[in-house]
Amino acid sequence: GKPRPKITWLKDGQTLDSKDVGIRNSSTDTILFIRKAELHHSGAYEVTLQIENMSDKVAITIQIIDKPGPPQNIKLVDVWGFNAALEWTPPQDDGNAQILGYTVQKADKKTMEWYTVFDHYRRTNCIVSDLIMGNEYFFRVFSENLCGLSETAATTKNPAHIQKTGTTYKPPCYKEHDFSEAPKFTHPLVNRSVIAGYNTTLSCAVRGIPKVHITAVTEIVAIRHESLSYRMFSKQGVLTLEIRKPTPFDGGIYTCKAVNECGEAEIECRLDVRGNQ
Repeated sequence: GKPRPKITWLKDGQTLDSKDVGIRNSSTDTILFIRKAELHHSGAYEVTLQIENMSDKVAITIQIIDKPGPPQNIKLVDVWGFNAALEWTPPQDDGNAQILGYTVQKADKKTMEWYTVFDHYRRTNCIVSDLIMGNEYFFRVFSENLCGLSETAATTKNPAHIQKTGTTYKPPCYKEHDFSEAPKFTHPLVNRSVIAGYNTTLSCAVRGIPKVHITAVTEIVAIRHESLSYRMFSKQGVLTLEIRKPTPFDGGIYTCKAVNECGEAEIECRLDVRGNQ
């Protein structure tokens, strides 16, 4: 431009630090140079030319990349037959570029010479096969991006031992836990005072293993399932006694008894039935 334009460089909208980058301007060009590129130099650069009230600008995106860090959390998941299963997580530092894959290697514990099993492998788990019976193996994994493989690898801490044929695995014997439990009331019966002629219910909750047997009696009469005046329900440990149209004769002490092979438990409450006058 004529006259010679004013030239301004910005990075991510901010003025550039002259100590970090160099800028050289002439009558025909402007040059930005970075003597030693580092990851933080990546970003969106913008150069603006200004002549009085006229301007022009152009944007440039610079991406500085480096080799990635090693994968994380490598684990030997399982060993069976002539196979070993591995899994890991992506590296914390991807080198400012997409991870293109992984290189998986194995080494016999006796020689510790590394051989590549997979390269450019995209998943974060694999199965290494064709291992030699009776040997022990270590495994390591490199991550890879556009710059190449990571400088270091993630290596398994413990070796995978390939069992010889005929060796049988004997699982440990665990004593079977006894879940038996004597009956226990977890919610008690509550004293009630009701009006004669209106249906009422008494409820409580019980637990026990094996399943408990429930009986309910009063000081006056035994309550049976087939009784027309009384009905008992039991659902998921909640016990309910329904008394249909009670009369003063139905008042008294009601007792609920729970019994199983481990023991028994008993609970009671008082029911008062008042006249409806």
